[in-house]
Amino acid sequence: TDLSTKEVDRSKNMFALGLFYGSYPITPASDILHELSRHKNFGVMTFQAEDEIAAAGSALGASFGGQLGVCATSGPGLALKTETIGLATMTELPMVILDVQRGGPSTGLPTKTEQGDLFQAIYGRNGDAPLPVVAPDGPADCFRAAYDACRLACTYMTPVILLADVYLANGSEPWRIPDAADLPPFEVHFATEPNASGAPESTHVNGKKNGEASFLPYRRDEETLARPWAKPGTEGLEHRVGGLEKEAETGDVSYDPANHQHMTDVRAEKIQRVARDLDAPEVYSAGTGADEGDLLITAWGSTRGAVETAVDRLQGRGLAVNGLHLRTLWPLPPGLEAIFDRFEHHLVPEQNNGQLARLLRDEFLLDFRPYGKVQGQPFTPGEIVEQAEAMIS
Repeated sequence: TDLSTKEVDRSKNMFALGLFYGSYPITPASDILHELSRHKNFGVMTFQAEDEIAAAGSALGASFGGQLGVCATSGPGLALKTETIGLATMTELPMVILDVQRGGPSTGLPTKTEQGDLFQAIYGRNGDAPLPVVAPDGPADCFRAAYDACRLACTYMTPVILLADVYLANGSEPWRIPDAADLPPFEVHFATEPNASGAPESTHVNGKKNGEASFLPYRRDEETLARPWAKPGTEGLEHRVGGLEKEAETGDVSYDPANHQHMTDVRAEKIQRVARDLDAPEVYSAGTGADEGDLLITAWGSTRGAVETAVDRLQGRGLAVNGLHLRTLWPLPPGLEAIFDRFEHHLVPEQNNGQLARLLRDEFLLDFRPYGKVQGQPFTPGEIVEQAEAMIS
């Protein structure tokens, strides 16, 4: 079937959980609210809020209540949602935020494309508040990217940002409907009973005396470090929520210095463990099978098509050039260091002034040369070919 990006995002997780979509209209993300509002018979609840902050708060509240809270916006709206995203990080509740990037800053170019929100997505919260960031490469990839964002949010009990852009959102391409058996498992488990035989000696949890069965809302899964998801009103699982720092396991408010260090480190480690769920990216070789050479062109988001077409042309001219596409931008997928070490030069074309290039420099201490374009238009393959030839000539 032929599918547009917005149509995929509208339908992204209806089959997995009750979906709550809280939104404030903003170009170019408004169509998602318009379409989802037509699907209430599929377990979708939509809410048009009075502003971006209220929209984010409604989505987080839905997640607290046991639905998957989702909201969508563009760059200016993402800035307004930042405090609520930080609250989702502190409370450790699942939430998905779709950012359809446009030209900025401020109102900028509302109908033109850009990739300027990468740093905002990865770093744009007060304190140390990491979260996964996923970016589809085209309309047909939006279903899987959205599925993965929702799955990661629920598996790791964290907000997740999904980065699209105007060029991608207004595109359309053939899409093969996937077999559900080929998708990674998406299992959601709600806590239904106490998870501790007795309250810790240092405190009385939920009014329980020492030795009585109790619920520890921040006792973590050994593999994912996710905390349990307990619906409000579940008998015996009452617990505190809010933006103040939590005591490990009990969730009580804590100002203890060592506890804050511990909880900050645990939240960061939880997000790093997301990388265990990621496949190592494959080097694009234009069918030659080569996985090393003079130049590697690394792309993210909607630049993938232009990069791979450029690699085809460059290899056709006998140049040892390959491509690489990053779909998960934080945490970075496994195996990157070994890939980067096999190439002498690195070029990173993106529709900003070098945000991914700076991130990769920081992580791998290699010379990633940025190639930025902020003209409200996508890259053409010819532009990338010209830049690549200049680097290795």
